Amino acid sequence: MKSYDYQHRQGVEEISWERFAALSAQLTEVLATHRIDMVIGIARAGLFPATAVACALRRELTPVRITRRVDDVVQYASPIWRVDVPSTVIRQRVAVIDEIADTGETLALVAARALERGAHTALTVSLVSHSWADPRPNVTALVSDALIVFPWDRRVYQDGAWRTHPEIEAALAAQKSSPNG
Repeated sequence: MKSYDYQHRQGVEEISWERFAALSAQLTEVLATHRIDMVIGIARAGLFPATAVACALRRELTPVRITRRVDDVVQYASPIWRVDVPSTVIRQRVAVIDEIADTGETLALVAARALERGAHTALTVSLVSHSWADPRPNVTALVSDALIVFPWDRRVYQDGAWRTHPEIEAALAAQKSSPNG
């Protein structure tokens, strides 16, 4: 499955802020058993669950930025580094957290970089994962092949007004035009 291939999603699953909190708590409880020393959050949207988990576990949060996007528009086939994993990961048990594992590539790249920089272990963690993510995250709160709509992605402020996120509009249109939709 290609990243952002929305016509193959099965339905729509909207995540409310309340459900986000419950899913983040689920991740926290699992990660507590792994005695995590540090949380690495993948910016931008991965910082939402990473912050919730880091605060709940009372651990340091370190943001990184690896992305296919420029100004929220997909520009690259594979993720490129913008903010690298810091050297402070050395000898740390880290949890690398993103909001979604679509292909699994971004989480795997950040975990590999953390290990290269000296982390003791690097668990990959996602709030949501699609079944086709390869590699699959070590820890996921929800597996769903639906189009996931997170609360921070529902609407954007554009041209002086709030509107549905254009990518969500396009994804919904792609779903409707597909044989599965």
